Amino acid sequence: MRIVIPGGSGQVGQILARHFHAQGHAVTVLSRGVTPAPWRVTAWDGLTQSDWIADLEGSDVCINLAGRSVNCRYNAANRRAIYDSRVLSTLLLNEVIAGLQHPPRVWLNASTATIYRHALDRPMDEATGELGGNEPGAPDTWNFSIRVAKGWEEAFFSIPTPLTRKVAMRSAITFSPDRGGIFDVLLGLVRRGLGGTNGSGSQFVSWLHETDLIRSVDFLIARDDFTGVVNLASPNPLPNRDFLRALREAWGTRIGLPASAWMIEIGAFLMRTESELVLKSRRVVPGRLLAQSFQFQFSDWPAAARELVGRWRKNAGRE
Repeated sequence: MRIVIPGGSGQVGQILARHFHAQGHAVTVLSRGVTPAPWRVTAWDGLTQSDWIADLEGSDVCINLAGRSVNCRYNAANRRAIYDSRVLSTLLLNEVIAGLQHPPRVWLNASTATIYRHALDRPMDEATGELGGNEPGAPDTWNFSIRVAKGWEEAFFSIPTPLTRKVAMRSAITFSPDRGGIFDVLLGLVRRGLGGTNGSGSQFVSWLHETDLIRSVDFLIARDDFTGVVNLASPNPLPNRDFLRALREAWGTRIGLPASAWMIEIGAFLMRTESELVLKSRRVVPGRLLAQSFQFQFSDWPAAARELVGRWRKNAGRE
């Protein structure tokens, strides 16, 4: 297959590009920065039509992951960049794909599990999950993230593409042992004795092992009858206190200093990021995948954490 991945230079894009390249597929990453890679990398800015259109013509699959990192402070400039980088690039792809003579047969577009409300009471699946936005007491930063998610999906489904099947992937945080990824950051805290409970610890963590990310994307590409929104997440989200306890046990330490909500707010400010990433409860489950009997290889966090820690140690030469 010919697979085009706009915005494929980030962690998830690199996971998928490695997988498809290893399977013998022709992979093209569209990126603002062109750097050497085992696959083709083509320049694009996510705003204007250019030579990259030729890569989409006659391709089989488009997986759009474009979007500025949310690991920043949500000031006015960053909010605009986060929103525009997702919505405008998606609108651009809609315009281009709708006009191609031989468009990709399937277009998977990134979305986020953050679109659901802060959920402590029950799981959120695609059919019964409640979208968030302006809940009483919710911080403005949380509402902003939900506005981004809604605008992203609205842009994706705004233009009909009769020859191209569309799936919006509401993905939870994907964990891999890659250096600089979110798992690497979390494990770094655990290794330094700082991996204790965050805030109350009751907020749920939705997560996805990279193996199941790959397998679910393969599944979505193969299923010609699958359209609309789909949650990509382990079927077993768990409270923050249990999530971090399992990660400490996987590393082999009992020490983990807890951090109260006010400490996290200060730490997020100093690290130029937002506390939402750890304090909002994301209790998302993959209802549609489970209904299709999709089998997760890593459905429970303790086993996933042990496997990820083992590969992290191997990569770091600490076996």
